[in-house]
Amino acid sequence: MKKLQSILATDCGSTTTKAILIEFIDGEYRLRFRGEAPTTVEAPFEDVTRGVLNAVMEVEELSSRKLLDGEKIITPHKDDEGVDIYVSTSSAGGGLQMMVAGVVKSMSGESAERAALGAGSIVMDVLASNDGRKPHEKITRIRQLRPDMILLSGGIDGGTTKHVVELAEILKAANPQPRLGSDYKLPVIYAGNNKASDEISKTLGDQTDLTIVENIRPILERENLNPSRDKIHDLFMEHVMQQAPGYNKLMSWTDAPIMPTPGAVGSLIEMIAEEENISVVGVDIGGATTDIFSVFQKQFNRTVSANLGMSYSICNVLAEATLENVLRWVPLDIDEKELTNRIGNKMIRPTTVPQSMEELKIEQAIAREALRLSFIQHKSFAVNLKGVQKERTISDAFEQSDSGLSLVDMMELDLLVGSGGVLSHAPRREQSARMLIDSFLPEGITQLAVDSIFMMPQLGVLANIDQEDLAESARKAALEVFNKDCLIRLGTCVAPVGKANSGDEILSVSLTMQDGSEKQIILHQGELLAIPAEYEPIKATLSPAKGMNVGAGKNEEINTTLYGGVVGLVFDGRGRPFNLPIENDKRISSLNIWSNAMNEYPNEKNQ
Repeated sequence: MKKLQSILATDCGSTTTKAILIEFIDGEYRLRFRGEAPTTVEAPFEDVTRGVLNAVMEVEELSSRKLLDGEKIITPHKDDEGVDIYVSTSSAGGGLQMMVAGVVKSMSGESAERAALGAGSIVMDVLASNDGRKPHEKITRIRQLRPDMILLSGGIDGGTTKHVVELAEILKAANPQPRLGSDYKLPVIYAGNNKASDEISKTLGDQTDLTIVENIRPILERENLNPSRDKIHDLFMEHVMQQAPGYNKLMSWTDAPIMPTPGAVGSLIEMIAEEENISVVGVDIGGATTDIFSVFQKQFNRTVSANLGMSYSICNVLAEATLENVLRWVPLDIDEKELTNRIGNKMIRPTTVPQSMEELKIEQAIAREALRLSFIQHKSFAVNLKGVQKERTISDAFEQSDSGLSLVDMMELDLLVGSGGVLSHAPRREQSARMLIDSFLPEGITQLAVDSIFMMPQLGVLANIDQEDLAESARKAALEVFNKDCLIRLGTCVAPVGKANSGDEILSVSLTMQDGSEKQIILHQGELLAIPAEYEPIKATLSPAKGMNVGAGKNEEINTTLYGGVVGLVFDGRGRPFNLPIENDKRISSLNIWSNAMNEYPNEKNQ
């Protein structure tokens, strides 16, 4: 196995290209330097490599290490020049935009959507035989969208072929043109009933660049997403990337295939969950979209809320959440018209950052709603397979009429990771912790963290290097840098769940700190408490009051180890779900009490 000594990685985002330099020092991999520059995929440059070179040049200056030979990255390293390997991810040019089709919308259609999202694409539409649209409406829709590629699925292996062949005929009639160029055929992946493969080839073989892979749902009880996900990555490289300005050059520089940014983040989160055997939720809130990734019961899911973001899509957040829901998080007496105007200004000038404490609080209120709504979408998508017969008890039947039960169980969640400007760059980490707790409402015991500078994409592509002599070393580098430099550990949130009246005692806590000192805490219904504690093991006994559950079941005491962090230990007694007071003055008072308890805005005088 070859030991990597130095690694250069870039992420070409839609607005910014970020470069990081990782080195092996004193027996461990650490992030050494980072640089960033505007992305140059659009006019006047129309060459993505300009932004890459500018970001790498900044790293070169900071590290005093020669990385560039003219317009070429030096690999492998010679003496003190260059790096062992160079890797990159990209979402420039709008990322990977796909359309998926399945016979039954809630079964093969949903499985196809999961495969496409898992590969890092934005799903523009889901076509299905039973989606209620007439054939001519489907044809018009396909022509309008101009996706980068289409994933077609449907039917179990050996089953009826009629419906999936009909879908292929609709695609043929639509004759869709690819988004980024007219001189190549649109890539179509067929991942459906193997019995229909010949018919599909006859229908679409000449008109599209057709690839046939294993069925996404070979039998009802099992999903087989990996062959489709891998093929999407390959075609993304071969077709979509070839058309985007300057990517051919960039691909000739990298030592591993370029991955779509969200696909790389997802694979890193999958790897962390597997490595530590934990359940994880990760969120990346951007200007236009919010991506949520989760691993529960060893199943990975990703959703893209394409209309929920903090700059370009900020008015959509307001429309979907309603003004009333955004206002409830604002700890100020502000009228609705002023709030609407401020949000409109942010959409017109998406790159501005809050200039006053008032603006910051409003932006963070909107972020809570964008995150909350994105998570609702994610929970409805991250479900057990629909159409599968399950043994169920009478009580199950009453609780849930649909067989697609959400996999997301907040009591089971071990780690919640936030990234994206509003979370990673909040002026104080206490604000990030509050936004995560208020939006996701973790239950029981959950560790909180943020990605310090959004380097999860670069680490994800690094962890995916499959060259035999480099794979182990690259994976080790990705994991070590993730834990030591990428994640900022905020602390742990402890949230008892159960019915209680306002002011009731709901949890008593006994802590033994690292220095041997002991702390006793009593948590009451409606309270939020924060205890300063470093990221180190703290022995804890959690004793819930009657009817309360903190992770082991109602009334069950837990002896466990908690970890602090930059914010410390947070005890949330506000209930699940918690309801803010309706009266304006009481609501503002509650928000300010919780804010002061977490020391969110320490420069303000306590209100």
